[in-house]
Amino acid sequence: MTESPNGRISKARRQHIVARLLGEYEVTSQEQLVELLATEGVPATQATVSRDLEEVGAVKVRVPGVERQVYAIAELPRDQVAPADHLRRVLGEWVVEVASSLNIVVLRTPPGSAHVVASALDRSGLEGAVGTVAGDDTVLVIATEEMGGDALARQLAEIAGQ
Repeated sequence: MTESPNGRISKARRQHIVARLLGEYEVTSQEQLVELLATEGVPATQATVSRDLEEVGAVKVRVPGVERQVYAIAELPRDQVAPADHLRRVLGEWVVEVASSLNIVVLRTPPGSAHVVASALDRSGLEGAVGTVAGDDTVLVIATEEMGGDALARQLAEIAGQ
């Protein structure tokens, strides 16, 4: 597990673990999520978990055929464009480095966070970006020939506040 210098894991890493746990378990309460995080070696309070759930976009959904609600992360439909402020927030919080080569932009993120950035970019409809490929902590963004990697990297760095 990646820890910060003070021995705590980063917010981004914790939220990645929260998202993974929501996909693996039927989490019905914040208290249950606090316990699941503890089994992963991630200490968190109910207040922290509450903020994390909101920031990752988790909502309570009814389980079909059962009178129970669980947390799930809502996803935008594939053809729906995300608002520009969503991209600015995601890039600002999760992108730690921007580099380019020809028509490729490389975005570095905390471990386990690349998919969040790639999804935000894919859904943004950002002009000049053809598509993304996400690894664990790296996103490759393919720029159009007209835009080029250098120009797109500058634009993404500006959006990220770098």
